[in-house]
Amino acid sequence: MTKPCSSRCLARTRYPASICLSRRASGYVDMRHLMRKILFALGDSRRPLHETAALVEDIVHTQLINLLHQAAEVALLRGARVISPEDIIFLMRKDKKKLRRLIKYMQFRDYKSKVLKTIDDEDLLDSDKYSSSSANKRQRLAQDFLGSIDQTGEFLSLVEEEEVDEVKQERLERIEKMTRNMDSSQYSDFCESRQLSFSKKASKFREWLDCSSLDVKPNAISMEILSYLAYETVAQVVDLALLVKQDMTPKTGDPFQHAISANFIQYGNSSAEAASTKKETDSPENTPPSTPSGPLTAGHQGKMHSMAQGNGGPNQDGSSKVKQRKRKKSAAACGVEAQSSAIQPAHIREAIRRYSHKIGPLSPFSSAYRRNGMTFLAC
Repeated sequence: MTKPCSSRCLARTRYPASICLSRRASGYVDMRHLMRKILFALGDSRRPLHETAALVEDIVHTQLINLLHQAAEVALLRGARVISPEDIIFLMRKDKKKLRRLIKYMQFRDYKSKVLKTIDDEDLLDSDKYSSSSANKRQRLAQDFLGSIDQTGEFLSLVEEEEVDEVKQERLERIEKMTRNMDSSQYSDFCESRQLSFSKKASKFREWLDCSSLDVKPNAISMEILSYLAYETVAQVVDLALLVKQDMTPKTGDPFQHAISANFIQYGNSSAEAASTKKETDSPENTPPSTPSGPLTAGHQGKMHSMAQGNGGPNQDGSSKVKQRKRKKSAAACGVEAQSSAIQPAHIREAIRRYSHKIGPLSPFSSAYRRNGMTFLAC
């Protein structure tokens, strides 16, 4: 049985080390193709880097595995045989904003199921169907559980209050600015990517989480919530990485430019050293001298002179090589420009480092730091 990543493997993703590959064995479900499309839909470039997609995939997978294990512990404490939505909601109770976002998602799922059930009926807007308790089973389930653990009324107010989600609003504004410069083909790809989610790959998503190896398995509604939390985790990673990318962009006249992260400086210096080493190896000083040959005779000199005058001579070969070098340089420049707009793995690692950073003398001994190696992104 393939063993999931440990918290130590996730902790290593904060640094420029290689990505945790302990679970990439036989039977591994690859989600990088879907992850790249989701990254593009959330604000990354049109062609996200494979390394970035693999790193985000490992982070999301490890976070969901830890969340599943904690939800299984809660389910066992209450004597349940399956992981129900109440167990996941209980783990999310401390973050009111994300809990409100989850409740809105469950309301949307109820509305979608009602529309799909009545899509062929003429009385689609029948008020009796929309007010039935069976149609709002997800919302009713969450509301009943929050009412059972609510002592001050703060949880029930999350269901009743209608507030603008600032995070969602910022994401929509960022996406709207990104789509302004798109042509028809780019916008078509973007619309297809926006329609993707982990819930549309339900069987593959369950295999990706390796739910068959769990003693207490999640039910159908819990899998819907887990797929939503996976998408929200990717969205939050993209939000944080874009902020880091904005901070790392050099600005002229910025007095705080020297105060960037040491990890990013180390990563940038290693990349610069590798590039300079490659340039030094390709420099003329390091190229070995050509093999000396004997003096040319008069006949050979005439032949060389005639070749230089005709087609395919050394002069024309030299000019063609110069043109080829210019083309290669321009193609490399285009590739570097395309990669510069994409989120780099260093941005992801720095974002996770900043998010997991805890302030206080007892921060290394907190339960979240000790059990997970980092705080949860989705709850």
